[in-house]
Amino acid sequence: MHRLLLIGVLISLAGCVAGPPEPISRVPHDNPSLTRVRLDVEAFKGADVRWGGIITKVENKADQTWVEIVKMPLHDNGKPQSAGTSEGRFIASFDRFLDPVVYEVGHRLTVVGKIDGSVRRPIGDYDYLFPIVVVDGSYLWPPADPLPPPVYPGPYWYYDPWYPYPWPYYRHPRYY
Repeated sequence: MHRLLLIGVLISLAGCVAGPPEPISRVPHDNPSLTRVRLDVEAFKGADVRWGGIITKVENKADQTWVEIVKMPLHDNGKPQSAGTSEGRFIASFDRFLDPVVYEVGHRLTVVGKIDGSVRRPIGDYDYLFPIVVVDGSYLWPPADPLPPPVYPGPYWYYDPWYPYPWPYYRHPRYY
């Protein structure tokens, strides 16, 4: 009987373990960091990467879409962390139209693809080198649910059985 219970619990727990979504499940053997790639983009041209982060800009062109992403560290399932240190920015190049309303600024996106050169573009007054990743697979993570409003307890007399009788009269009225 105990064995059946144990097997049932293990099977139900195995269903709770979530791996990465299928489009981004392939992790390259040598997944170079963005910092290494920015130092010498030509040396990493054609290298496979799985990077992700927070979308900062979506730019639709005639035959492709460039999504500018602030790279964030990834969890084991490939989801970008919402906080932490960033290595910088990169551009994910899609060969199709992406709706900027769906791929909204601030959403998290993970891409799998190959490095295909770089481009210099300004961020404010700073001239920044963006590595370009040609996307083979991607996953747009659903936005996080907003926090529920805080629940405040009621006034103190809801919880104080001796409420109408202030100190030093601590006795409950039914005991008089």
